[in-house]
Amino acid sequence: MQYIVPASSEPLRLDVYLAQVAQLSRSSIKAAINAGLVTVDGQAATPNLRVAPGQTITYTPAPVQTPVPRPVPDLTILYSDDDLMIIDKPAGISVHPGAGQPEVSYVSDFAATITTDHQSDRSGIVHRLDKDTSGLLMIARTAAARQYLQTALAERRIAKTYSALVIGRPAKDQLTIDLPLGRDPQHPLRQAVVPNGRPAVTDYEVKTIFKGYTLLEVRPQTGRTHQIRIHLAAIGHPIAGDAVYGPSTRPIGLTRQFLHAIKLELTGPSGQQISISSQLSPDLQAFLDTLQT
Repeated sequence: MQYIVPASSEPLRLDVYLAQVAQLSRSSIKAAINAGLVTVDGQAATPNLRVAPGQTITYTPAPVQTPVPRPVPDLTILYSDDDLMIIDKPAGISVHPGAGQPEVSYVSDFAATITTDHQSDRSGIVHRLDKDTSGLLMIARTAAARQYLQTALAERRIAKTYSALVIGRPAKDQLTIDLPLGRDPQHPLRQAVVPNGRPAVTDYEVKTIFKGYTLLEVRPQTGRTHQIRIHLAAIGHPIAGDAVYGPSTRPIGLTRQFLHAIKLELTGPSGQQISISSQLSPDLQAFLDTLQT
């Protein structure tokens, strides 16, 4: 695009003048000038150059980058009706996109393909599992179903059960952990037990005792970020393989935290009673097998 500075023009800076005539933000024009995409009378220029009447400004916009499409993951569907799907999420797949890596698959990309009335944010995602947590995940297929399920979660009308292998032997076979959670003041990217945090309640029951480890059945009453992982670490028994809230060195044979969402029980949006279970992921089952032998 070319612009000839008219005789009536005031002596403005190049970035100010070009932003006005091209109707673009000054910051984007300044970046274009610094990238060598703008010339004045055929010569490279700087943003603070004062333009003069009769000068020819040439602006060559950077080519539009075609976004790299993300592949839609092939996920195992364990339940489906007109309102929702329940999938068996493998470890290693995030629910929502993070920074960068446009070529990586996300559950939200899959959700966008099965929702019947598309929503601008989060598609039909109702709740989350950590990237390295496997197991059952609900996806709403309509906006009404999503609202129903989110309300049911908030009102604790959906029972979620997890299988977690922890380090050591908890003192009690059954326990309700009631500790508030919030941002860790020492590590802003992590959560922690904090005095004025949001209420968080987790129930557990011992299922199997191994040498050095205990397999728990865990039922979170609330759904805070990393709740199960933090609560179990807070009582001195972090989840095996959890390098964030437990020992930095994982046990041989574990490449992630031993946490799997094994059961969902709820009344669906249409009134149907739903109870879905998931088998332990092969990598977690293989680790258990080594403990049993």
